[in-house]
Amino acid sequence: MTDEDKTLNVIDETIQAAESSFKEFIEVLETSRTALLNLESDKLELSKEKEILEKEKIQLEQDKNKLEGETKQLEIDKKNLEDATKKLELEKQERDQKIGSLTEEQMKLLDEYQKVKVELAKFAKLAEEAESQELNFERITALLSIFRVLVEKIWQGQPHYQVLKVLHGERKVMTREELKNTTGIGGAFILRAVQELANVDLVEHNIDTGTVTLKQRLYSKEAMAKK
Repeated sequence: MTDEDKTLNVIDETIQAAESSFKEFIEVLETSRTALLNLESDKLELSKEKEILEKEKIQLEQDKNKLEGETKQLEIDKKNLEDATKKLELEKQERDQKIGSLTEEQMKLLDEYQKVKVELAKFAKLAEEAESQELNFERITALLSIFRVLVEKIWQGQPHYQVLKVLHGERKVMTREELKNTTGIGGAFILRAVQELANVDLVEHNIDTGTVTLKQRLYSKEAMAKK
């Protein structure tokens, strides 16, 4: 083989080696380009996912704040309800105490009330006897005297009489507190008198509002007016 042939072989081998290296380099570039495109795509996808997560985070924060606000409001409502319950319990205890406790003066009034019932029973018996006997002026006068004493000395001081008398005045609707202040009679006795008058349909008693309304007028306003 001549020197020229040897040189040509070397050149051919060099060209083949260069081509092979260049192909490998092209493949590396293409692989890198594909990897870079995939990386950009993944980066874009991650960016979208990050945006979605940030929105969800914001929504969660808003939901959390809303829940905390509702929780605080529930706690406030609970405390208000507990305070209202305690207030109602105290008012009930005070009312029960007022109704259940009788002062010495109230005990005296109660005793007089029982005496009035006995005296009225006696008077009713006398009236029955009078109906079965021949009436005369002296007997009628005696019975009226007894009735006058009962009214002036005993009955006028009783809650039933005072309640009816006040309600026959300018106002036929009053509260138990107003009746108590007007008559000067204890609240427990006013309550009892009102309930008993309601039982015989003379007044209407609203327990919830404490108002008492005259249902049956026994005489006109003018009848008791001073002339």
